[in-house]
Amino acid sequence: MGELVALFSAACFAAANVTITRGSDRRSADNGAFLSILVTAVLSAVAMALFTPPQGTHAASFRGVAWFTLSGVLTIFVGRVFLYASVQHLGAVRASAIKRLNPVFSVLLGLLLLGEPVDLPMLAGMTFIFGSFGLLAAEAWRARPPRGEGGSGGEARSGLRALANLGYFYGPVSALAYAVGYLARKQGLVAMPDPNFGTLIGALAGALTFVVAGLFLESYRRALHSTFARWNPWLFTAAVMSSVGQILQFVALNYSTISRVALLTSSEVVFTLLLSTWLLRSYERMSRATVAAAGMSVLGAALVIGF
Repeated sequence: MGELVALFSAACFAAANVTITRGSDRRSADNGAFLSILVTAVLSAVAMALFTPPQGTHAASFRGVAWFTLSGVLTIFVGRVFLYASVQHLGAVRASAIKRLNPVFSVLLGLLLLGEPVDLPMLAGMTFIFGSFGLLAAEAWRARPPRGEGGSGGEARSGLRALANLGYFYGPVSALAYAVGYLARKQGLVAMPDPNFGTLIGALAGALTFVVAGLFLESYRRALHSTFARWNPWLFTAAVMSSVGQILQFVALNYSTISRVALLTSSEVVFTLLLSTWLLRSYERMSRATVAAAGMSVLGAALVIGF
C-alpha cells in the first residue's frame, strides 16, 4: 500500500511543479509557497477529522511533536519555499531533476550521522545525479548571447548569467532540507504514527516560520500580502497538489521504508515531463539535454537506493 501511495504522491508533486510554472514568473512577488502551506494545514486538519490513525486516537507525544515541528520547518518551510523558487526560476522539469539530489543527500547524511555503508551502486547513482545537475549547468552555459553581443566574449557573459540563475542555488538547498526533514519525519512517525496529525503540526510550524521571516525580510512580507491580495487559480491548484502530495508522502512513510518512498517519489520527474509536454509547450523549452538530465536523475536515484 505504501508504494502505491508514494506513486500518487509523486504525481501530485509533478502537477504542482507544472502549475507553479504556469502561475508565476521571476518578477512575481508571490510564487504560491505560503498559500501551499496554508492549504496543507487545512487539508491535513480535514484528514484528521475524517481518518483515525492505527492506534485509534490522535494522541500527541512531546517527542513526536518535536520531530514533526523540526520536519515542518525543514520540508514545509525551507524545502517547499526554495523548491517553489527553483521552479519559478528554472521551470518544472529542470527543478524536478535537481530535486533528485535529495536521495544523494540522504545517503550522505546516513553515512555521516548514522554510519551507514556506501557501496558501489550508491556511488554510481550519485555520479549519475551529479552528472544530471552538471548537464543542466552545461546547457545553461551554452545559452545563446543576447542580441547585439556577438563573439566568444558575449557567449561567455551569457553563460555566466545563465549559471547565475538563482534556481541552481535554490534547488540543492531545497533538496538538502527535504533530505534532513525526511529523517525527522520518520522519527516523528515512530514516536507518533499519525501522518495527518504530523502533517498539520509541520504545516503550522512552516507557516509560523514564514510569518516570522516576514518580520525581517521584505520579500516574505510581499509574498504574504500577495497571497491574500490576488487570486491566482494556477497557484491555488499548485498549493492543493503540493499539499495532497505532502499528506500522501506522510502516509507512504507510515507504511513503507524511506528508501522505497524516496525511489518511487523520484518518478516525479517523469510525471513532470509528461505533464509539461501537455501544459507547458509555450512556457518551457524542452531540450534534449533537459530530458537526458531527467532520465539520468531517475536512474541515479534508483542506484542510490539500491534497487
